[in-house]
Amino acid sequence: MKIANVPSAPCWADLTTPDPSAARRFYRSVLGWEGSELPGRDAGGYGLFALDDGRAVGGFAPTARADRPAAWLPYFQAEGVDAVTARVEGAGGTVTAGPSDMLDQGRYAVCADPAGAVFGLWQRRAHPGFGVVNAVGGFCWFELASRDPAVPTDFYATVLGWATTSPDENGYRMWTVDDEPFGGLLRMNDSFPPHMPPHWMVYVATADCDATAARCAKAGGGVLVPPRTIASGRFTVLSDPQGAVFGALALNALSGLAELA
Repeated sequence: MKIANVPSAPCWADLTTPDPSAARRFYRSVLGWEGSELPGRDAGGYGLFALDDGRAVGGFAPTARADRPAAWLPYFQAEGVDAVTARVEGAGGTVTAGPSDMLDQGRYAVCADPAGAVFGLWQRRAHPGFGVVNAVGGFCWFELASRDPAVPTDFYATVLGWATTSPDENGYRMWTVDDEPFGGLLRMNDSFPPHMPPHWMVYVATADCDATAARCAKAGGGVLVPPRTIASGRFTVLSDPQGAVFGALALNALSGLAELA
């Protein structure tokens, strides 16, 4: 599983939450992240999560309204956000925010695919994106759950140039950029509540999936899918106390995860 800050690949993820202070405490307890707000009123309370060596993992921001749910949002790199958003609309998706400049850091947009799954686009300037991926404490996998995989397969191929692998015995496909997998496409079956919309899930690499789930529960979060073993390792689906959902993944051989240089 290789992802990097290259065009069309995942390049960032951030959390919007009604209680950034509580989120900072939770993710410090569960994942060891340190959170700090960017200086200046223009930053609007936006901040960075980082490992203890200072490498940026992702971002966080207060929700625009108190009644908005907490959520993680993945961003995919766009060499030209305006051109990519035009393709989003041409392929049946919607642009819900932007394109807009984020200070001198970059240009962004928030979009939804034709089934409603929300994602972000990032055109980097001063802020390059992830400081670490595919290493313990960093993001390592990006998964789209959809009720009709044919719809997102065509959409993301048109908008971002992604390809998919052939489905495995369970119908699971992997997304690829330049033949390198970075995420998955999961068909939503009857095990998903009928009211649950298609959505993106972000996964953090961990050395011990069970210990991460235990820390989450102790810190007031939820264990939505208890740790279970899959072919590549062991995973769990968790939520923070404000309801933002994320996954944790312990691969069979974490030495196979390569950090960004």
